[in-house]
Amino acid sequence: MELSIEKALNQKFASIFEQLGLDTKFATVKVSDRPDLSDFQCNGALALAKPLRRNPREIAQEIASRLEQDNDIEKVSIDGPGFINVTLKNEFIASVLDNMAADERFGVAKTARPKKIVIDSGGPNVAKALHVGHLRSAVIGEAIRRIEKFAGNEVISDVHLGDWGTPMGMILAEIINQDGSLAKTETYNIDEISAFYKKANIRCKEDENAKEKARLITAELQDGNPEYRKAWQHLRKVSVEAIKKNYDVLEAEFDLWLGESDAHDASAEVVRIAREKGVAEMDDGALIIRLEEGNKPKPPVILIKSDGGFGYQITDIATIKMRAEDLKAEEIIYVVDKRQSLHFEQVFEAAGKLGIAPGVTMKHIGFGTVNGKDGKPFKTRDGGVMNLEDLINLSKDKVRESMPKPGEVEGYDADYIEKLVGEIAVGAIKFQDLKNTISAGYIFELDDFAKFDGKTGPYIQYAIARINSILRKAAENGIAPGKIIISNAEERELLLKISQLGNVIARAHEDKEPSIISDYAYTLAQTFSSFYNAAPIMSEKDKTLAASRLKTAKMTKDVLTLLLYLLGIKAPEVMLKAAN
Repeated sequence: MELSIEKALNQKFASIFEQLGLDTKFATVKVSDRPDLSDFQCNGALALAKPLRRNPREIAQEIASRLEQDNDIEKVSIDGPGFINVTLKNEFIASVLDNMAADERFGVAKTARPKKIVIDSGGPNVAKALHVGHLRSAVIGEAIRRIEKFAGNEVISDVHLGDWGTPMGMILAEIINQDGSLAKTETYNIDEISAFYKKANIRCKEDENAKEKARLITAELQDGNPEYRKAWQHLRKVSVEAIKKNYDVLEAEFDLWLGESDAHDASAEVVRIAREKGVAEMDDGALIIRLEEGNKPKPPVILIKSDGGFGYQITDIATIKMRAEDLKAEEIIYVVDKRQSLHFEQVFEAAGKLGIAPGVTMKHIGFGTVNGKDGKPFKTRDGGVMNLEDLINLSKDKVRESMPKPGEVEGYDADYIEKLVGEIAVGAIKFQDLKNTISAGYIFELDDFAKFDGKTGPYIQYAIARINSILRKAAENGIAPGKIIISNAEERELLLKISQLGNVIARAHEDKEPSIISDYAYTLAQTFSSFYNAAPIMSEKDKTLAASRLKTAKMTKDVLTLLLYLLGIKAPEVMLKAAN
């Protein structure tokens, strides 16, 4: 049972190449660059011409002559220097799509060798509210997590909480400064803790003595001071609870809520290994690992600072060791701002020198910033960093403008409408992010991203809800999905677009690039709209055609729902709009 047009064609080409004594590695097809000329094209003849010292058109003609005898192929032509163009018979397309529709994965294959992957995509800090800068890490990381799991890999997501550095000492010092002791610490909520941190941050910038006091408290905290540890545990607990609320709204899932503090003991172990292996040296009172100079010199990794505290990078190095040993990770993916690229180059090279994660692949997927209309990182009106919770609320307010008021639409109460507002608003935020390539920054346009038309999340959600409505009406009229029969060009185009699903997901998985899925979802929704306008279902008198088109519609809905799921976006059953 063939579940992929592309794979079927590759097999046909491979068989012919083998018969002709040609290298089968060139027997691959791709979607045609000129859909007006053909459905697929093969460029293998051009690649073979040089090693065989033959005219590529002659090679292409030999291949084409064999292809013309295939009952699944409508037409074969040769274009330019030797491109082989293939147009398929409608019956073959329909047969493959029928088989795809019957498969729960729509013919999308799982990876041949599943891996155990750890994704580090959170990076929130204790006592600091999540801001717009945390959006991309959570949204991109969640999409990659889902794509990896769908591909068949075992995935562990870790939030990697910032809970162990100097900011902890700063907060504790500020509480002591204001209260005289830490006795009241366990009564403070997240807003009060955040306020302490803001004041501490200002104080330490202005007062060297305050900065030194915070450093000493941090050192004692890390050394196990029981009073500081107890207060710190409360700071961490309250912060995690607040952070989880934001991530729950974004539907960003984390299997592990480990922090930098969990790598403290492993950091000491890294220092021991570095000394034993002789890769560390003293430099101006600090213990460092020098890195390869190469074309782009890299600063050394500081394991222990001159004041005796651990350096900035050692926590990440120690965490790699833990993930390799404790989690048995085969691959570690970091979804972090691309401005941290040098940091990860240093960390990965140091980990390699230390030999703490043999055979483990490490990747940094660096993302660009979320910007305002001025092209600079997105700010609030008063110039501050926009909190993620405020951003989500702004999105909800925007969506509410286009929604009916409670009681305006029969059968949908205030709770349902508010639930729908949340699903559309979060979907809009996520799609706005994921339609852009990861490495590029983008301008956050509040007025555009929540629209029901254009390249937006709500547009695709609305396409799904529209098909749901068609399916309900069809059921009421006794129409059930039937065998696919291609009856017009728009239907053919839609089915060929659906057939690209496996290749799209494979590319998104290989490139770690969710925007490939976003682009495809938008194009598929557009293609369905053209199909539905040209191929009516409810008014079609031929019951066989009506059943065929209904099956095509249902398959489109199911595929779009899968695509949104991979992006971490909900697909509401019904979409409501306010009356104009």
